[in-house]
Amino acid sequence: MNTMDNSGSKKLTLKEKVSYGLGDVGNGFMFDMGQIYLLKFYTDVLGISAYWGGLVFLVSKIFDAFADSTVGAFVDKRKIGKRGKFRPFILFGSIPLAIMTVISFMAPDFSGTGKIVFAFVTYMAFGLAYSIVNIPYGSLAASMTQDSVDRASLGSFRAIGSQFAMLISGMVVIPIVLYFPNQKLGYTVGIGTMALIGVIFHYICYRNTNENVIREPKVEKEKVPMSKLFKLLLSNRPLIALCFVCLFMVAASNLRTAVQLYYLQYNLKNTGLMTLLSFTSIGIAVIGSFFIPALVKRLGKKNTFIMGLLIGIVADALNFLLPASVPAFLTLLSIGSLGLSFAMGLPWVMVADAVDYHEWKTGQRTEGIVYSSYSFFRKLAQALAGFIPGVALGLIGYVPNAEQTAGTLLGIKGLMFLVPAGLNLIAVVILIVVYNLTEDLYIKIIDELKNKPKTNDSLSA
Repeated sequence: MNTMDNSGSKKLTLKEKVSYGLGDVGNGFMFDMGQIYLLKFYTDVLGISAYWGGLVFLVSKIFDAFADSTVGAFVDKRKIGKRGKFRPFILFGSIPLAIMTVISFMAPDFSGTGKIVFAFVTYMAFGLAYSIVNIPYGSLAASMTQDSVDRASLGSFRAIGSQFAMLISGMVVIPIVLYFPNQKLGYTVGIGTMALIGVIFHYICYRNTNENVIREPKVEKEKVPMSKLFKLLLSNRPLIALCFVCLFMVAASNLRTAVQLYYLQYNLKNTGLMTLLSFTSIGIAVIGSFFIPALVKRLGKKNTFIMGLLIGIVADALNFLLPASVPAFLTLLSIGSLGLSFAMGLPWVMVADAVDYHEWKTGQRTEGIVYSSYSFFRKLAQALAGFIPGVALGLIGYVPNAEQTAGTLLGIKGLMFLVPAGLNLIAVVILIVVYNLTEDLYIKIIDELKNKPKTNDSLSA
């Protein structure tokens, strides 16, 4: 049974925290399919060029960013039903999402142009379906609790769920594909299996979570224009800081992911490290995620975030400066992954805090718009990080399947370590200079929100 702490915030059970984390496993079992396998599917099975496949990702991610904002605004305007404000989207939206995941991995016998159009349409439709589930899922954390430590726990379980989904996705799909006589059938079965399991995890999340902080949308005499709602976001300094921190931090992470195979092949001359690298980085990230609540309780969210980024920056800087060797690389990568796991798990928690800050500052509780604004910057970072490596590799003189020059090897090493370190350093500066939501201020905000007249909102028991 749920209990109340001294401040009146609802304390969450372990079952609720685990179930919320399983929601991100469900998300990952569909989203990760596109991130890991879709480009290879486009080139090897559907039969379009890598250029067009990359362009599909770039355009679709930018489209997704705007879709997130639209979905967030729609969710905030929606009246709360018997199943809650956010949970119905997780329940009913997971089925169309699963269907679009499978359709994205189909290879119809179209003309060359027809296949390109099919790729654009299906992946953009998948992105819209994902937004309809993911934006309410991310917004749900703010409505589950206002307790700072519990929110850190939700962020920790979400980070663990995300890493677990990535690990299983990377291990299971290709063996299923190879089991069948042709790749078309193999991908359909493999992706379909992951999507079905994803729906089950979404149901568990829906079934075992509760919306405890309930705010009915304010009844306005005149409809508030969408432009005004988004302008209100400009007064949310913590959110603006988090959006730009996310832009640099996610770009750094995705850039490293895109370049790491080149580094293993040409600098370390050992592509067989890829499996060990995945297990090491993901395993350490999962372990690190368990420590987030304790670190937040001792240091606060902002300081834990900064500390995690700084550990990653120092590890990357040393990896760049030291001669390339497998032992040093794996040791420093492990240390960096541990630090970055603290940072990667906290933005979701801090966005939930930004929801409360937004209500305190403007009188409007708009979980969907706040979360989708943050998600917009994540999608923008993903789009840029997916497009930049190809340009950068050309600039440093990379030649496929050939012996690389010393300058090119240094360039690959810089893309792997120095550029991500620089991007994360910018994120640290933004956190220090711009992010102003201290632990003491947050306690004050929650106290004032709970003691204000409850004409349009209620806190469920």
